[in-house]
Parts: sequence; C-alpha cells; structure tokens
Amino acid sequence: MEETERLEGMTIFEEEGYQQGYTCIAGVDEAGRGPLAGDVYAAAVILPRDFRPAGLNDSKKLSEKKREALYDIICAHAVAYAIGTASAEEIDRLNILRATHLAMYRALQSLCVKPDYVLIDGNPVQGIPVPNRSIVKGDSRSLSIAAASILAKVSRDRYMKDL
Repeated sequence: MEETERLEGMTIFEEEGYQQGYTCIAGVDEAGRGPLAGDVYAAAVILPRDFRPAGLNDSKKLSEKKREALYDIICAHAVAYAIGTASAEEIDRLNILRATHLAMYRALQSLCVKPDYVLIDGNPVQGIPVPNRSIVKGDSRSLSIAAASILAKVSRDRYMKDL
C-alpha cells in the first residue's frame, strides 16, 4: 500500500493539469549536466493517465538495473516519448544551462504526439511553445518527470558506454 500511495502522490501535478482542462501532459528532464564529458541528454514523455509502474522514481534514486527495467516498461507503455541532445560543442558555445534547455526543446519537438501542457524538472525553460510548469525536484515529485528522468539517464549512460 505504501508504494501505491507514493506513486499516487507523484501524480498531483499531472492531475492539476487535467483538472485545468489539459488532455496531453508531457514530463521533461535532463541527464548529463554535471559530468565533464559528453552531450547533455533530455527526454520528454507522455504517460497514460492511469500508468503507475512500481518503483518509478527519480533516476538518481534507482540502481542501474532498476533504471534499465523501468526504461523498457516506460517505452512500452508511453503514449509518446523522445530524446533530445545538445552536443559538447553546443555546451561550450551556449553554456550548459542553455544547452540543456535546447536538448529539452528538441525532445519536446520530436514527440510524435504533441502535448498541450508540459511539466519541467527544475527552473523555468524559455521557448517552450505550450503552457508549462517548472517543478523544483520534479523528478521525485511527478510521475511523468520521473519517467523522463529515467529515459534521459539510461540514454545518456548507453551513449557514454558506446564512446
């Protein structure tokens, strides 16, 4: 019961969006802002309204094995998901914050289903073309942002292993 209650508590921001009349809500998060090498990754995820996978949480709070398992579950059940990146060269040219926002924008633009509301981990992001809300520590407070956190982290980890 405790896990179910925790997951239900992580739907507050999505439910507020639905109550405001939005029907397609995306969560967005990034991975790779702190490391010294490589691209910054971002993911955008639209989950079904009733999707509550056990163990879903901020990617930093999960083991690699759990992230990998949840990655497959999220991809199999998501309404839509996409990954965006900004290259190391773009990071150097723009700065890490602006490059992160660019990766988030690219992820959102790559979604095959366009959201009408976006929940973003962290501080406000300029240039998001639909209504949105920034949530500090959103990756541990919102299901859709937590899902995006996992997709971004696993995607970046795979990229770094390939290098």
